[in-house]
Amino acid sequence: MRADTGAAGAYFRSMQAALKGLRVYLADDKSPLYAHGLVGQVIIPYVDRLEATFLAWEHRVGFIERFRISRADSGFPVYQNVLTLENDRATAAERLAAIPDVDTLKAEMADFILRHKAFPEALQEQIAERLYLEEIGKDALFAPFILPETIRVSINPKNGRPYYVVHWGVFDGSQTLPMVYMATIEDSSEGIARMLVKDGKLNPDVEIPLPVGGLLNPEFARAFDASVERNGAYSLSPATIAQNIDADFEFLHPKQLRRFVLGPFYSAGVTENSDRISTILSKVRKDENAWLLTWTLQEVFSKAESPARRGLWSSQPARDVYHIETDDLEAARQGVSAYQKHALVPHDAYQALYASGEAESIFSGFTVHVVSGNQVISEV
Repeated sequence: MRADTGAAGAYFRSMQAALKGLRVYLADDKSPLYAHGLVGQVIIPYVDRLEATFLAWEHRVGFIERFRISRADSGFPVYQNVLTLENDRATAAERLAAIPDVDTLKAEMADFILRHKAFPEALQEQIAERLYLEEIGKDALFAPFILPETIRVSINPKNGRPYYVVHWGVFDGSQTLPMVYMATIEDSSEGIARMLVKDGKLNPDVEIPLPVGGLLNPEFARAFDASVERNGAYSLSPATIAQNIDADFEFLHPKQLRRFVLGPFYSAGVTENSDRISTILSKVRKDENAWLLTWTLQEVFSKAESPARRGLWSSQPARDVYHIETDDLEAARQGVSAYQKHALVPHDAYQALYASGEAESIFSGFTVHVVSGNQVISEV
Protein backbone atom coordinates (compact mmCIF):
# COMPACT_ATOMS: atom_id res chain seq x y z
CA MET A 1 0.00 0.00 0.00
CA ARG A 2 1.31 3.44 -0.89
CA ALA A 3 1.16 6.08 1.82
CA ASP A 4 -0.41 8.55 -0.60
CA THR A 5 -3.45 6.39 -1.38
CA GLY A 6 -6.61 5.83 0.64
CA ALA A 7 -5.95 2.10 0.97
CA ALA A 8 -3.60 2.54 3.92
CA GLY A 9 -6.06 4.77 5.76
CA ALA A 10 -8.94 2.35 5.15
CA TYR A 11 -6.84 -0.57 6.36
CA PHE A 12 -5.79 1.13 9.59
CA ARG A 13 -9.33 2.34 10.31
CA SER A 14 -10.76 -1.14 9.88
CA MET A 15 -8.00 -2.76 11.96
CA GLN A 16 -8.44 -0.18 14.72
CA ALA A 17 -12.18 -0.93 14.79
CA ALA A 18 -11.50 -4.70 14.83
CA LEU A 19 -9.09 -4.51 17.76
CA LYS A 20 -11.50 -2.26 19.64
CA GLY A 21 -14.27 -4.80 19.07
CA LEU A 22 -12.01 -7.62 20.20
CA ARG A 23 -11.26 -5.70 23.38
CA VAL A 24 -15.00 -5.30 24.08
CA TYR A 25 -15.47 -9.03 23.61
CA LEU A 26 -12.53 -9.93 25.84
CA ALA A 27 -13.72 -7.61 28.60
CA ASP A 28 -17.00 -9.54 28.86
CA ASP A 29 -16.65 -12.09 31.67
CA LYS A 30 -19.49 -14.08 30.09
CA SER A 31 -17.42 -14.79 26.98
CA PRO A 32 -16.35 -18.37 26.19
CA LEU A 33 -12.73 -17.42 26.84
CA TYR A 34 -13.54 -17.16 30.54
CA ALA A 35 -15.55 -20.36 30.55
CA HIS A 36 -12.63 -22.27 29.05
CA GLY A 37 -9.91 -20.83 31.25
CA LEU A 38 -8.06 -18.54 28.84
CA VAL A 39 -9.27 -15.39 30.51
CA GLY A 40 -9.57 -12.05 28.79
CA GLN A 41 -7.12 -10.46 31.20
CA VAL A 42 -4.33 -12.57 29.70
CA ILE A 43 -5.03 -11.59 26.10
CA ILE A 44 -5.99 -7.93 26.59
CA PRO A 45 -2.37 -6.77 27.22
CA TYR A 46 -1.41 -8.37 23.90
CA VAL A 47 -4.28 -6.50 22.22
CA ASP A 48 -2.84 -3.34 23.83
CA ARG A 49 0.49 -4.17 22.21
CA LEU A 50 -1.15 -4.73 18.83
CA GLU A 51 -2.99 -1.41 19.04
CA ALA A 52 0.24 0.41 19.90
CA THR A 53 2.04 -1.40 17.09
CA PHE A 54 -0.59 -0.48 14.50
CA LEU A 55 -0.57 3.13 15.71
CA ALA A 56 3.21 3.19 15.20
CA TRP A 57 2.84 1.68 11.72
CA GLU A 58 0.17 4.24 10.85
CA HIS A 59 2.54 7.06 11.81
CA ARG A 60 5.31 5.41 9.80
CA VAL A 61 3.14 5.37 6.68
CA GLY A 62 3.19 9.17 6.97
CA PHE A 63 6.88 9.39 6.05
CA ILE A 64 7.73 6.22 4.10
CA GLU A 65 6.75 5.32 0.57
CA ARG A 66 5.29 1.86 1.04
CA PHE A 67 3.72 -0.38 3.66
CA ARG A 68 3.15 -4.05 2.87
CA ILE A 69 0.59 -6.41 4.32
CA SER A 70 -0.04 -10.09 3.70
CA ARG A 71 -3.01 -9.40 1.44
CA ALA A 72 -3.60 -12.95 0.25
CA ASP A 73 -3.04 -14.79 3.54
CA SER A 74 -3.33 -13.44 7.09
CA GLY A 75 -4.33 -9.84 6.31
CA PHE A 76 -1.73 -8.66 8.85
CA PRO A 77 1.41 -6.63 8.01
CA VAL A 78 4.31 -8.68 6.63
CA TYR A 79 6.97 -9.76 9.10
CA GLN A 80 9.55 -7.26 7.85
CA ASN A 81 7.40 -4.49 9.35
CA VAL A 82 7.68 -6.14 12.78
CA LEU A 83 11.45 -6.42 12.44
CA THR A 84 11.70 -2.79 11.29
CA LEU A 85 10.03 -1.62 14.49
CA GLU A 86 12.52 -3.59 16.55
CA ASN A 87 15.47 -2.17 14.58
CA ASP A 88 14.16 1.40 14.79
CA ARG A 89 13.78 1.15 18.56
CA ALA A 90 17.57 0.96 18.87
CA THR A 91 18.06 4.41 17.30
CA ALA A 92 14.76 6.06 18.32
CA ALA A 93 16.23 8.30 21.04
CA GLU A 94 19.02 9.54 18.78
CA ARG A 95 16.62 10.28 15.92
CA LEU A 96 14.15 12.04 18.23
CA ALA A 97 16.88 14.37 19.45
CA ALA A 98 17.35 15.59 15.86
CA ILE A 99 13.63 16.38 15.27
CA PRO A 100 11.87 19.42 16.80
CA ASP A 101 8.87 18.76 19.05
CA VAL A 102 5.39 18.50 17.50
CA ASP A 103 4.23 21.95 18.64
CA THR A 104 7.26 23.58 17.02
CA LEU A 105 6.69 21.67 13.79
CA LYS A 106 3.00 22.63 13.73
CA ALA A 107 3.92 26.30 14.18
CA GLU A 108 6.40 25.98 11.29
CA MET A 109 3.66 24.38 9.16
CA ALA A 110 1.27 27.25 9.84
CA ASP A 111 3.97 29.79 9.00
CA PHE A 112 4.87 27.91 5.79
CA ILE A 113 1.25 27.84 4.63
CA LEU A 114 0.84 31.58 5.25
CA ARG A 115 4.06 32.52 3.48
CA HIS A 116 4.04 30.08 0.56
CA LYS A 117 0.30 29.38 0.09
CA ALA A 118 1.20 25.70 -0.21
CA PHE A 119 1.11 22.61 1.97
CA PRO A 120 4.41 21.73 3.73
CA GLU A 121 4.62 18.00 3.07
CA ALA A 122 8.16 17.74 4.43
CA LEU A 123 7.10 19.19 7.78
CA GLN A 124 4.09 16.86 7.89
CA GLU A 125 6.42 13.92 7.34
CA GLN A 126 8.64 15.13 10.17
CA ILE A 127 5.64 15.20 12.52
CA ALA A 128 4.70 11.66 11.47
CA GLU A 129 8.26 10.48 12.04
CA ARG A 130 8.42 12.09 15.47
CA LEU A 131 5.08 10.54 16.52
CA TYR A 132 6.31 7.19 15.23
CA LEU A 133 9.57 7.38 17.19
CA GLU A 134 7.74 8.45 20.35
CA GLU A 135 5.34 5.51 20.02
CA ILE A 136 8.01 2.85 19.53
CA GLY A 137 9.94 4.23 22.49
CA LYS A 138 7.18 3.22 24.91
CA ASP A 139 8.31 -0.43 25.04
CA ALA A 140 4.78 -1.74 24.54
CA LEU A 141 4.82 -3.15 21.01
CA PHE A 142 3.98 -6.62 19.74
CA ALA A 143 7.53 -7.87 19.23
CA PRO A 144 8.59 -11.02 17.33
CA PHE A 145 8.83 -12.70 20.73
CA ILE A 146 7.33 -11.44 24.00
CA LEU A 147 9.00 -12.98 27.03
CA PRO A 148 7.01 -15.33 29.30
CA GLU A 149 5.31 -14.11 32.44
CA THR A 150 4.09 -16.19 35.39
CA ILE A 151 0.61 -15.15 36.51
CA ARG A 152 -0.35 -17.95 38.89
CA VAL A 153 1.34 -20.38 41.28
CA SER A 154 -0.35 -23.26 43.07
CA ILE A 155 0.18 -26.83 44.26
CA ASN A 156 -1.22 -29.94 42.61
CA PRO A 157 -2.90 -31.74 45.55
CA LYS A 158 -2.52 -35.14 43.83
CA ASN A 159 1.27 -35.15 43.62
CA GLY A 160 2.35 -32.19 45.76
CA ARG A 161 4.16 -30.48 42.89
CA PRO A 162 4.10 -26.70 42.42
CA TYR A 163 2.68 -25.58 39.11
CA TYR A 164 2.79 -22.29 37.24
CA VAL A 165 0.48 -20.65 34.74
CA VAL A 166 2.68 -18.86 32.21
CA HIS A 167 1.93 -16.88 29.05
CA TRP A 168 4.02 -15.41 26.22
CA GLY A 169 3.56 -13.94 22.74
CA VAL A 170 4.91 -14.70 19.27
CA PHE A 171 4.46 -12.92 15.94
CA ASP A 172 4.90 -15.74 13.45
CA GLY A 173 7.12 -14.66 10.56
CA SER A 174 6.08 -17.15 7.90
CA GLN A 175 2.31 -16.89 8.36
CA THR A 176 2.32 -13.25 9.66
CA LEU A 177 0.03 -14.13 12.55
CA PRO A 178 0.15 -12.74 16.11
CA MET A 179 -0.25 -15.50 18.69
CA VAL A 180 -0.59 -15.79 22.47
CA TYR A 181 0.49 -18.93 24.30
CA MET A 182 -0.60 -19.97 27.78
CA ALA A 183 0.69 -23.05 29.60
CA THR A 184 0.30 -24.85 32.90
CA ILE A 185 3.72 -26.19 33.93
CA GLU A 186 4.34 -28.54 36.87
CA ASP A 187 7.77 -28.37 38.52
CA SER A 188 9.19 -31.54 40.11
CA SER A 189 12.57 -30.08 41.11
CA GLU A 190 13.41 -30.59 44.79
CA GLY A 191 14.67 -27.09 45.52
CA ILE A 192 11.51 -25.28 44.47
CA ALA A 193 9.35 -27.81 46.34
CA ARG A 194 11.22 -27.14 49.58
CA MET A 195 10.60 -23.44 49.17
CA LEU A 196 6.99 -23.40 47.92
CA VAL A 197 5.32 -26.46 49.47
CA LYS A 198 4.29 -26.75 53.09
CA ASP A 199 1.95 -29.48 54.34
CA GLY A 200 0.88 -30.21 50.78
CA LYS A 201 -0.16 -26.61 50.11
CA LEU A 202 1.43 -23.39 48.92
CA ASN A 203 3.72 -22.12 51.68
CA PRO A 204 2.00 -19.03 53.15
CA ASP A 205 5.34 -17.72 54.40
CA VAL A 206 6.64 -17.25 50.86
CA GLU A 207 5.52 -13.99 49.29
CA ILE A 208 5.20 -14.20 45.50
CA PRO A 209 4.61 -10.77 43.87
CA LEU A 210 2.65 -11.90 40.81
CA PRO A 211 2.94 -11.41 37.93
CA VAL A 212 6.58 -12.46 37.74
CA GLY A 213 8.63 -11.89 34.62
CA GLY A 214 9.67 -15.28 33.23
CA LEU A 215 9.16 -18.72 34.72
CA LEU A 216 8.94 -18.51 38.51
CA ASN A 217 11.76 -21.01 39.09
CA PRO A 218 14.95 -19.02 38.35
CA GLU A 219 16.93 -22.25 37.82
CA PHE A 220 15.05 -22.88 34.56
CA ALA A 221 13.77 -19.40 33.65
CA ARG A 222 16.35 -18.49 31.00
CA ALA A 223 16.30 -21.94 29.40
CA PHE A 224 12.49 -21.87 29.40
CA ASP A 225 12.53 -18.53 27.55
CA ALA A 226 14.81 -20.05 24.92
CA SER A 227 12.73 -23.21 24.64
CA VAL A 228 9.38 -21.48 24.05
CA GLU A 229 10.95 -18.99 21.62
CA ARG A 230 12.49 -21.86 19.68
CA ASN A 231 9.15 -23.66 19.62
CA GLY A 232 6.87 -20.71 18.88
CA ALA A 233 6.18 -21.18 15.16
CA TYR A 234 2.63 -21.56 13.92
CA SER A 235 3.79 -24.48 11.76
CA LEU A 236 4.37 -26.52 14.94
CA SER A 237 1.22 -28.10 16.35
CA PRO A 238 0.40 -27.43 20.03
CA ALA A 239 1.06 -31.13 20.76
CA THR A 240 4.52 -30.90 19.17
CA ILE A 241 5.31 -27.72 21.09
CA ALA A 242 4.26 -29.29 24.41
CA GLN A 243 6.32 -32.41 23.64
CA ASN A 244 9.37 -30.33 22.72
CA ILE A 245 9.17 -28.27 25.92
CA ASP A 246 8.69 -31.48 27.91
CA ALA A 247 11.76 -32.99 26.24
CA ASP A 248 13.88 -29.91 27.00
CA PHE A 249 13.46 -30.21 30.78
CA GLU A 250 13.72 -33.14 33.15
CA PHE A 251 11.83 -31.38 35.95
CA LEU A 252 9.30 -29.22 34.05
CA HIS A 253 6.11 -30.93 32.91
CA PRO A 254 3.71 -29.06 30.58
CA LYS A 255 0.24 -30.28 31.57
CA GLN A 256 -1.75 -27.97 29.33
CA LEU A 257 -0.88 -25.68 26.45
CA ARG A 258 -3.24 -23.22 24.80
CA ARG A 259 -2.59 -21.15 21.70
CA PHE A 260 -4.64 -18.13 20.69
CA VAL A 261 -4.06 -17.45 16.96
CA LEU A 262 -5.38 -14.09 15.79
CA GLY A 263 -6.33 -13.96 12.11
CA PRO A 264 -6.93 -14.07 9.26
CA PHE A 265 -8.24 -10.51 8.98
CA TYR A 266 -10.40 -9.46 6.02
CA SER A 267 -10.67 -5.80 5.00
CA ALA A 268 -12.70 -4.50 2.04
CA GLY A 269 -10.60 -3.17 -0.83
CA VAL A 270 -7.32 -4.16 0.85
CA THR A 271 -7.04 -7.88 1.54
CA GLU A 272 -7.40 -10.55 -1.11
CA ASN A 273 -7.51 -13.63 1.13
CA SER A 274 -11.11 -14.38 0.11
CA ASP A 275 -12.70 -12.98 -3.06
CA ARG A 276 -16.12 -13.98 -1.82
CA ILE A 277 -15.79 -12.15 1.51
CA SER A 278 -14.06 -9.12 -0.05
CA THR A 279 -16.81 -8.70 -2.64
CA ILE A 280 -19.48 -8.65 0.04
CA LEU A 281 -17.53 -6.38 2.41
CA SER A 282 -16.97 -3.90 -0.42
CA LYS A 283 -20.71 -3.16 -0.30
CA VAL A 284 -20.42 -1.81 3.26
CA ARG A 285 -20.29 1.98 3.17
CA LYS A 286 -17.85 2.79 6.01
CA ASP A 287 -14.30 1.41 6.20
CA GLU A 288 -14.56 0.94 9.95
CA ASN A 289 -17.49 -1.44 9.39
CA ALA A 290 -16.11 -3.32 6.36
CA TRP A 291 -14.01 -6.02 7.99
CA LEU A 292 -14.06 -9.51 9.46
CA LEU A 293 -11.62 -10.76 12.12
CA THR A 294 -11.23 -14.46 12.92
CA TRP A 295 -9.23 -16.33 15.53
CA THR A 296 -8.62 -19.89 16.64
CA LEU A 297 -8.18 -21.14 20.18
CA GLN A 298 -6.27 -24.43 20.36
CA GLU A 299 -5.65 -26.61 23.41
CA VAL A 300 -3.66 -29.73 24.17
CA PHE A 301 -3.53 -31.42 27.57
CA SER A 302 -1.64 -34.29 29.16
CA LYS A 303 -3.69 -37.43 29.63
CA ALA A 304 -0.97 -39.34 31.49
CA GLU A 305 2.62 -39.10 32.68
CA SER A 306 5.00 -41.99 32.10
CA PRO A 307 7.04 -42.38 35.30
CA ALA A 308 10.76 -41.79 35.42
CA ARG A 309 12.92 -44.91 35.06
CA ARG A 310 16.35 -45.09 36.62
CA GLY A 311 18.79 -47.95 36.22
CA LEU A 312 22.46 -48.76 36.30
CA TRP A 313 22.98 -48.28 32.57
CA SER A 314 20.28 -45.85 31.50
CA SER A 315 17.56 -43.60 32.82
CA GLN A 316 14.47 -41.94 31.44
CA PRO A 317 12.86 -38.85 33.01
CA ALA A 318 9.11 -38.61 33.47
CA ARG A 319 7.37 -37.68 30.23
CA ASP A 320 3.83 -36.56 29.48
CA VAL A 321 1.52 -38.24 27.00
CA TYR A 322 -0.75 -35.73 25.25
CA HIS A 323 -4.30 -36.33 24.15
CA ILE A 324 -5.13 -35.77 20.47
CA GLU A 325 -8.84 -35.91 19.66
CA THR A 326 -8.67 -38.39 16.78
CA ASP A 327 -12.47 -38.62 16.55
CA ASP A 328 -12.42 -35.07 15.18
CA LEU A 329 -10.50 -34.94 11.90
CA GLU A 330 -9.81 -31.20 12.22
CA ALA A 331 -8.53 -31.59 15.79
CA ALA A 332 -6.28 -34.42 14.64
CA ARG A 333 -4.99 -32.29 11.74
CA GLN A 334 -4.22 -29.40 14.10
CA GLY A 335 -2.60 -31.69 16.68
CA VAL A 336 -4.87 -30.65 19.55
CA SER A 337 -7.16 -32.03 22.21
CA ALA A 338 -9.75 -29.38 21.38
CA TYR A 339 -10.15 -26.18 19.39
CA GLN A 340 -12.59 -23.32 18.82
CA LYS A 341 -12.95 -21.03 15.81
CA HIS A 342 -14.37 -17.54 16.30
CA ALA A 343 -15.35 -14.69 14.00
CA LEU A 344 -15.88 -11.05 14.95
CA VAL A 345 -17.80 -8.86 12.50
CA PRO A 346 -19.48 -5.41 12.62
CA HIS A 347 -23.28 -5.37 12.43
CA ASP A 348 -23.28 -3.68 9.00
CA ALA A 349 -20.90 -6.26 7.55
CA TYR A 350 -22.88 -9.12 9.10
CA GLN A 351 -26.06 -7.75 7.51
CA ALA A 352 -24.32 -7.58 4.13
CA LEU A 353 -23.04 -11.15 4.48
CA TYR A 354 -26.46 -12.37 5.58
CA ALA A 355 -28.24 -10.55 2.74
CA SER A 356 -25.85 -12.14 0.24
CA GLY A 357 -26.99 -15.59 1.32
CA GLU A 358 -23.34 -16.50 2.03
CA ALA A 359 -23.32 -16.10 5.81
CA GLU A 360 -24.07 -19.74 6.60
CA SER A 361 -21.24 -21.10 4.47
CA ILE A 362 -18.73 -18.38 5.42
CA PHE A 363 -19.32 -18.87 9.14
CA SER A 364 -19.62 -22.65 9.07
CA GLY A 365 -17.73 -24.02 12.08
CA PHE A 366 -17.31 -20.56 13.66
CA THR A 367 -18.85 -19.01 16.74
CA VAL A 368 -19.92 -15.58 15.47
CA HIS A 369 -19.70 -12.36 17.49
CA VAL A 370 -21.37 -9.25 16.07
CA VAL A 371 -20.14 -5.79 17.07
CA SER A 372 -22.99 -3.33 17.52
CA GLY A 373 -21.91 0.02 18.96
CA ASN A 374 -20.05 -0.68 22.18
CA GLN A 375 -21.57 -4.14 22.58
CA VAL A 376 -20.74 -7.57 21.19
CA ILE A 377 -23.56 -10.03 20.63
CA SER A 378 -22.12 -13.54 20.71
CA GLU A 379 -23.13 -16.90 19.25
CA VAL A 380 -25.27 -15.40 16.50
